[in-house]
Amino acid sequence: NKIKKSATSDFMEIERQRGISVATSVLAFIYKDKKINILDTPGHKDFAEDTFRTLTAVDSVIVVIDVAKGVEEQTEKLVAVCRMRKIPMIVFINKMDREGKDAFDLLDEVEQKLGLTVTPLSFPIGMGYDFKGIYNIYEKNINLFSGDSKKNIEDTIAFDDLSNPELEKIIGTQAADDLRENLDLIEGVYPNFDMESYLEGNLQPVFFGSALNNFGVRELLDCFVDIAPTPRDKMAEERLVKAAEPKMTGFVFKIHANMDPKHRDRLAFVKIVSGTFERNKPYLHVRNGKKLKFSSPNAFFAEKKEIVDISYPGDIVGLHDTGNFKIGDTLTEGELLNYKGIPSFSPEHFRYINNADPMKAKQLFKGIDQLMDEGVAQLFTLELNGRKVIGTVGALQYEVIQYRLEHEYGAKCTYENFPVHKACWVEPEDPKSEEFKEFKRVKQKFLAKDKSNQLVFLADSQFSLQLTQQKYPTVKLHFTSEYS
Repeated sequence: NKIKKSATSDFMEIERQRGISVATSVLAFIYKDKKINILDTPGHKDFAEDTFRTLTAVDSVIVVIDVAKGVEEQTEKLVAVCRMRKIPMIVFINKMDREGKDAFDLLDEVEQKLGLTVTPLSFPIGMGYDFKGIYNIYEKNINLFSGDSKKNIEDTIAFDDLSNPELEKIIGTQAADDLRENLDLIEGVYPNFDMESYLEGNLQPVFFGSALNNFGVRELLDCFVDIAPTPRDKMAEERLVKAAEPKMTGFVFKIHANMDPKHRDRLAFVKIVSGTFERNKPYLHVRNGKKLKFSSPNAFFAEKKEIVDISYPGDIVGLHDTGNFKIGDTLTEGELLNYKGIPSFSPEHFRYINNADPMKAKQLFKGIDQLMDEGVAQLFTLELNGRKVIGTVGALQYEVIQYRLEHEYGAKCTYENFPVHKACWVEPEDPKSEEFKEFKRVKQKFLAKDKSNQLVFLADSQFSLQLTQQKYPTVKLHFTSEYS
């Protein structure tokens, strides 16, 4: 989307207004006879809870880093989850046509802040005003930058030997000397690319470019289709499900209401893990034990949807939902399977939510209910007085909720600050013990229930949290909802 200079995947009205993504969107395209499904997640500090959940549905990750800003705080959180899950990652350092940090400083920052082991597979020639192009270490050629995205795709010159004097003629003496020196340094300092280490999540290739100018992206994609894993096997609570199995299994990782403001629709996004998903074939919804048929499963290109007859492992399918699905639900051909790993994390921000229009209480509660099902934020209901508290990962989500409640449900709300340091899910060793009863009595005003009716302790400070842990050793406090 070159004229408006906004990304294809930023399709919600609030995203267009602010020029940022606030929710995960799905794009699919064919590249070199391979189908690539992209789940585009926001990377700024105000992303939604569903960004974490998206990581349960991906087979590999491309981490995009801004050359000027470097590693941002939320990137650290997301990469920590990827490392925990051993997801293969490629790093793309973006906006090389602007002034920013030195390439080697950025590589150091990625290693230190994200705890990654990197190996550059392309390297920039200059930066900002002096940006001349990219040397592709992976394929040993130079791609010259012209500032015109239509033209630069063809401007690739093969260079097997960097001592070739032609190099000076093309990029100038200074740039040629710098490039040779930088590539010697890379060879001496960084490990060689090793496929096995990459697939195990222990080595991260790095590429440089400018996505807006479509520059350096081809090198990234060429390498990506070469090395990225095909759909991976996935662990269910009952057993390991192999992607090559003939029977269909899949799980819901995201729910989105009102993707089309003209029609009240609610879509459940399902990742196909094994087998083939067929239109109009009945599948078992494991949680409620019902067989469901889907007459119009969707494939995606951001907000453009098309009906698809058959989907394969790795595909993302959108199913029209009338309220049957929750995040984490499993669909199978009859087997009782439950996929693990769509936890809730402790939010960073907490606020009371109040109804600003008493005539619209029903719409407000319906809206909150649906938005929480989507994973936009988390809802806690206080045990003491039943007041509703909304917890979010980024502060912008409060505006998103307010905006969507008004524009999609016709309800208005206001917020009040609620000082909470951390939300901890409570697991007593013995629910009938005197210690647990005392914990519930003493801490009553800090206790709440989440949407799944699990007990949550809302600690108001780090000190209070530590004190509580010391005083009630048999009451375990967990920072994610999935602690079994």
